[in-house]
Amino acid sequence: MTTTTPTRAGTDAPATIAGRVRRRLNTRWATAASIVIAIVWTIPTFGLLVSSFRPEDQIKTTGWWTFFADPQLTLENYEQVLFGRSSSAGQLASYFLNSIVITLPSVLFPLAFAALAAYALAWINFRGRDWIYIGIFALQIVPLQMALVPLLSFFSQGISVGGIELLPAWNLDDEQRFIQVWFAHTCFALPLGVFLLHNFVSQLPRDLMEAARVDGATHPKIFRTIVLPLITPALAAYGIFQFLWVWNDLLVALIFAGGGDETAPLTVRLAELAGTRGNEWQRLTSGAFVAIVVPLLVFLSLQRYFVRGLLAGSVKG
Repeated sequence: MTTTTPTRAGTDAPATIAGRVRRRLNTRWATAASIVIAIVWTIPTFGLLVSSFRPEDQIKTTGWWTFFADPQLTLENYEQVLFGRSSSAGQLASYFLNSIVITLPSVLFPLAFAALAAYALAWINFRGRDWIYIGIFALQIVPLQMALVPLLSFFSQGISVGGIELLPAWNLDDEQRFIQVWFAHTCFALPLGVFLLHNFVSQLPRDLMEAARVDGATHPKIFRTIVLPLITPALAAYGIFQFLWVWNDLLVALIFAGGGDETAPLTVRLAELAGTRGNEWQRLTSGAFVAIVVPLLVFLSLQRYFVRGLLAGSVKG
């Protein structure tokens, strides 16, 4: 007995959900709507770029679109935010390095832990596995702000029960506060990371896993040689989300790393560039554009994996 896949009349493409979605997105109206959305979405960024090269007096008195009627360019704004020596200037070069030091481990740690947990929850049978997965899913509902005070208490006082110290306080110096930020971002990122990667890992062919076990492969070998190459698009997609979140984060950085210039990231300094009265707009334009360069390069370099990661596992058939 054979089965056939239904097709549309006059075509050879299977009438699947993915096929129907693809046909609807390839229409002229969908293409036109995408172009309009892209242009509208890009206009604020273009205005920010133009304003970052305009003199201070023009930024404070006229809109960026007036640049085309009276074009005047200067690099003074970038010099102030990158290398200015006054306390009110930018000095973003050192904060830029702090953001890189904070972001890279805060992306790699959740990726590693979430991938391992997703594989264990999908392909290793143990008691309470389903309840653990439900608990991880439920953690996404908990607001991040509710965990800030317990984490601060944990870092400063440790964990004690009945006068017995279960975990000591961290008591880190200002230069060591990067560890606190890594730990906080990893904790906040794991619920979503495990949930997303579990959806991809659980959809891998069961026959492939069983064949590997028959050949004598252990779980570490299966994860390293089979699972990791197949979920690379998903890892890249989640990595981009996590990178953008950590790089643009202000709340966690301000609480756990904003105590001194040695560990404060770029976003903390950007919040101070406007001055005490919020009137130094010329610094914000150039400083904000400096801050978006790295996320833009990361997204463009991993764009193909990002698209594949979003589409993989979204539909079947």
